[in-house]
Amino acid sequence: MIKINSVLIADEIEQPCIDSLVKGGVNVVKKTKLPVNELIRELQKHDAVVVRSATKITRAVFEGCPNLKLVARAGTGVDNIDVDAGTENGTIVMNTPAGNSRSAAELTSTLILSMSRNVPQGVASMKAGRWDRKLFMGTEVHGKTLAIIGLGRIGQIVAGQMQAFGMTTIGFDPMVSAETAAKSGIEWLPLEEIWKRADYITVHVPLIPQTKNLINLEVLRKCRKGVKIINVARGGIVNEEEIVEALNEGICGGFAVDVYTEEPPTNRALIDHPKVSCLPHLGASTIEAQERVAVEVAENIVALNEGRGLFGALNGHCLGAVLDETKVQVVKAITDLAQVLASLTSTKAIKVKCPLSAKGVERAIPSAVIMGLLCQSGGRLNFVNAEKKGKELGYEVSTEFVSGAEFHINAGGRTVSGYYSPAGTFISEIDGRKVPSPVLAMGVLAITLATNGNSPILSDQLRTRVSVEYGLFGGGRLALFEKLTGLELEEISRAYNVVQFA
Repeated sequence: MIKINSVLIADEIEQPCIDSLVKGGVNVVKKTKLPVNELIRELQKHDAVVVRSATKITRAVFEGCPNLKLVARAGTGVDNIDVDAGTENGTIVMNTPAGNSRSAAELTSTLILSMSRNVPQGVASMKAGRWDRKLFMGTEVHGKTLAIIGLGRIGQIVAGQMQAFGMTTIGFDPMVSAETAAKSGIEWLPLEEIWKRADYITVHVPLIPQTKNLINLEVLRKCRKGVKIINVARGGIVNEEEIVEALNEGICGGFAVDVYTEEPPTNRALIDHPKVSCLPHLGASTIEAQERVAVEVAENIVALNEGRGLFGALNGHCLGAVLDETKVQVVKAITDLAQVLASLTSTKAIKVKCPLSAKGVERAIPSAVIMGLLCQSGGRLNFVNAEKKGKELGYEVSTEFVSGAEFHINAGGRTVSGYYSPAGTFISEIDGRKVPSPVLAMGVLAITLATNGNSPILSDQLRTRVSVEYGLFGGGRLALFEKLTGLELEEISRAYNVVQFA
C-alpha cells in the first residue's frame, strides 16, 4: 500500500487543505517559491508535494527525487507537471478536476452573455468618456444554438445554465453517448454537423494532439457567418492567429478567451482586437473554487493513505485495485511467481491463470507480472510505471480466470504455480514439477531442473546456510536460503537459477 507520511506544500494554498492533511495524520511543511535546486533538496524529506500552477515539477525534479511518491495539483491543469516523467519515475500524479467545474462553467456563461451584449466594449467606451449607445447593438441568446465541444462536468453545467436562457444546446464528445447527452438536454452531433448549426461554440476539452487547433480558419469557414467562439479550457484549442483572420473577414462575430497558447499572451493582434473579450486566465479564480480544490486534494491524499480510493490520478490507475492489505497479498503472489519465472526463461509473452477469487485485482495483474519479471533489472518499478515499462520492452501479458486456488504463470513453455496466504507467497510447482511441501517465497531461492542424477551438489559451505532443500517430483531440486553473501551468490549462480526475493 502507498503511504504518504509527509507532504510539502510548494505553492500558496488555503488553510483548510493543511488542516485536513494534519487531521488525517499527515505531516505538513509549507515552503513556497523555492528555486528548483532547493525544491529538489527539500523533497528528499517528503513523500509528496502539493502545487498549484506556480511551481514547476519538471523531468529534472523527478530525476532528482527518485523516491517521490505523489505530486498533487490543487486544480485541473497539469501543464506545470511533466506527467510522463512522473510515470517513468513511478510517481503518482493527481489533480482535482471537479473543484473548478462550476467556476469555469459560470465564467463560460458569463462570457457568452457579455459577448452577446458587447459588455466589455461598452465598459471601455464609458471609461474613455464616451456615450456610445447606438454603437454597441447586441443580440439575445434566447432561441440561439450553443454548441458544446466536450460534455464532461463543465460542459454539462454550461448546458444547464444556458438552457435556462432559452438556448438550444448541441454537442460532441467521443466519450459520451447520444443517450447520455440527451439526459442533459444536449443533442449529440458529429462535428461536421455542429459547425453548420451553431451560433455559439464553446470548447471544454483537454489540449491533446487531437484537439490542438481544433477551431481553425477551415472550420470557421464551415460555420454560420458571425459565429461566436468561447475558450476557457486550454490555450491552443483555438488557433489564435487564424481566428484573428476570421474576425477581420467577418466570418467570426466574436471571440471570448480566458486561456492562451502563451501565458501571459504576447499576441497583441488578438488581445487588442475590438471583437475579442479577453481575460487573464480567471476560470478557477473564485474563492469557492480555490477552497474546494484545496480541500479536495487533501481529502484525496488521506483517502489514498486509508485505502479508500485513488481519486484524481492521471497515471497508475491500477493502484486503485490494490489499496487494501488482502489485495496487496494477491498481487504480491503474482509478482513473486513471475520473479521465479524470470529466472527460467526470457520469453516476453506471458500467460497468467488466476483463481476466480482474484477478480478484484485484474487491472493490476499485468503490472504485478512485469514487476516480478524485471525485479532484478534495477531502477524503481511499481504499479505506476511497470505496465508502461513492460510495453516499451515488448512484454505482453494475458490473463485468464479459472477454478482452483492457485496462480499459474507461463512463458516459453515454463510454468510456475503457487498461492497467496497471510504468511506470504507459497511456491507449489515449478515447470510441472511439484514441490514436496510448498515453500515460502523469501530470501534466496536456488532452482535446478536437472534430473536427480545430474543435479549439482551444494558445497559444504552453502549447505550450512540452507533453510529448506527439496528434490522436486519429476526431477530437479530447490534450496532456500535466508541470506547469502555476494561471493556465495556468485558461486551458486554457476549451477542454479537464482531468485532473490525482495
